[in-house]
Amino acid sequence: MTGILRHWWRTARKSYNAWRCRRLPPGGKLHVGCGPVHLDGWINIDVRRYRGVDYVLDVRDGLPFHDLRFVFAEHFIEHLPYWECERFLRDCRSALADDGVLRLSTPNLDWVVATQYGANDAIRNCFALNTSFRGWGHQFLFNATTLAALLRRAGFADVRFLTYGNSRHEELRGLERHEKSPDSVESPHVLVVEAGGVGAQTNPTLDHAARGFLETLGAS
Repeated sequence: MTGILRHWWRTARKSYNAWRCRRLPPGGKLHVGCGPVHLDGWINIDVRRYRGVDYVLDVRDGLPFHDLRFVFAEHFIEHLPYWECERFLRDCRSALADDGVLRLSTPNLDWVVATQYGANDAIRNCFALNTSFRGWGHQFLFNATTLAALLRRAGFADVRFLTYGNSRHEELRGLERHEKSPDSVESPHVLVVEAGGVGAQTNPTLDHAARGFLETLGAS
C-alpha cells in the first residue's frame, strides 16, 4: 500500500469510527487506551487494533461520544504530553453526562522521587529517575496536587483520590489490571482518582507553571 493510500485509509477509518461512536446511545461506559484488555459491557478503544478493541480511535482527535456514564483510563495519561493530556481531560468532561465520572490511574511523581532517588548510589539514582520519566513511552508524570488542579481546570468540580481497585461506584471497582509496586510510607506508587460534577476552577499557580513549561518546550 502506497503512502497516499495508507493515509487515505487511516483518515477514512478514523472518520467512520467517529461517526459510529457518535451514534451510540447515551449512558455508555468508555475504556480508553484499553490495549489487549477488553472490559465486558464497556466501549473499549485504542489507537491500535488490538484483539478485543471495539473502535480504533486516537483521543488526540477528540472523543466522539456523548452522555457517557463512566470513562476509565488506566496508566494512560502519562503517555500524553502535558498539553495533550489537558485537552484529553476537557474532552472527557464534554463526553460525560453531567453526573458522569472519570476514573484515572497514573504513576505518582511523589512516589518516584521518594523511591527512585536515594542517597547511596548517585549513578543508579540518575538512571532510575530518568527511566521513570522516559521509560515505557512516558511523557509527563503527575503528583496528586497537580493532577487535581488540572482536573478542576478541565471542568470537574468533584475530585477524589482512592485506593487501587476501590470506588464509590460498583461499576468502577476492581478495574485496574496494571502490575503493582510497593507503596512508600509517604505516598502510594500510583494515583487513582475519580472526577465528576461540572464546574471549572482556575489555579493561578498551575496556569503560570504550565505556561512556563510549555514555552520552554516550544509547545502550544
